[in-house]
Amino acid sequence: MPKELLRRHLPNADEIRANPALRPLGLLLHRSEIWQLNRRTAAGAAFIGLFCAFLPIPLQMLPAAALVVVFRCNLPIAIVLVWISNPLTIAPMFYFTYRLGAWLLDMRVEVETIDLSLGWIWANLARIGYPLIFGSLLCGWVAGVSGFVVVRVLWRLHVIRRWRVRRRAKRKAKADAAP
Repeated sequence: MPKELLRRHLPNADEIRANPALRPLGLLLHRSEIWQLNRRTAAGAAFIGLFCAFLPIPLQMLPAAALVVVFRCNLPIAIVLVWISNPLTIAPMFYFTYRLGAWLLDMRVEVETIDLSLGWIWANLARIGYPLIFGSLLCGWVAGVSGFVVVRVLWRLHVIRRWRVRRRAKRKAKADAAP
């Protein structure tokens, strides 16, 4: 994966440090290893970001940022990937994870109508909690591992392609230089 493309589209360190949601992390955001961009840090950040995107909690960026600091992965990639669960996608995502969790736990789906209010969630938490958490953790794990593998493979394929291009350029330069 080309570093220039990723750096062009990802927020920089100053923009992330200025984010009020990440202010509790304070000095941890000044660690240089969370801003490095290589195959290991990008793949780890993909896992963390996708896993945390499926956590059924508010402010998913905070645990993602904390995990990035602990495991020394790339913070911008993880934060960007957390946002796959945004206000438009969060309802279908969590409905799917609830249905998956209920099916895997062999529980009857007990919710006929859904009201997207905090009161409804608190009133039905006992019925939807276990399947939602189980399904969310499972989907987060699968998405995280898939993201990790995809980033590693794509990065490796990019490196191999660049090796081949350099090898061809060297051969061409040698052939042009020969009398």
